Amino acid sequence: MLKHIAIIAAGLMLASPLASAQSAEDIAKAAAGQSCADCNLFQADMSFKAVKDVSFAGSRLRQSNLTLATMDRVNFDRANLSIANLYGGRFTGASFKNADLSRAILVGGSFDGADFSGANLTDANLAGAELAEARGLTQTQLNSACGDSYTQLPTGLSVQQCR
Repeated sequence: MLKHIAIIAAGLMLASPLASAQSAEDIAKAAAGQSCADCNLFQADMSFKAVKDVSFAGSRLRQSNLTLATMDRVNFDRANLSIANLYGGRFTGASFKNADLSRAILVGGSFDGADFSGANLTDANLAGAELAEARGLTQTQLNSACGDSYTQLPTGLSVQQCR
């Protein structure tokens, strides 16, 4: 009986989307500026790409490189951007509602009008990020992130210094 349960459990784990590898087809689609909701973009290199008005909602962008990307009005709702590098990127009007940005690097990024409602910012580095016009940020979210004296935040909010 235990052997049958172990076989079923192993089969379920292999069928899980979390166990699947990145999709080269999905990454090419996203890099070409096409919407790719619920896609597996794990470790995608989208550095220096310019895309706008597309959806990556629910996508797995864990450990992806979005360095110096321009992604205006892109929908990242519920996306996994944990450990992603958004260094110096422009995300004007982007939506990060309920996205996982834990341990992500947002250093020097511009997030004017971006929505961070419900986003997980645990251990995110916000040094030098322009977040003064961001929406949905709370002190609770910022308490688990870090920044520096150049981090721009909405009035009344603060962030601890990165070590």
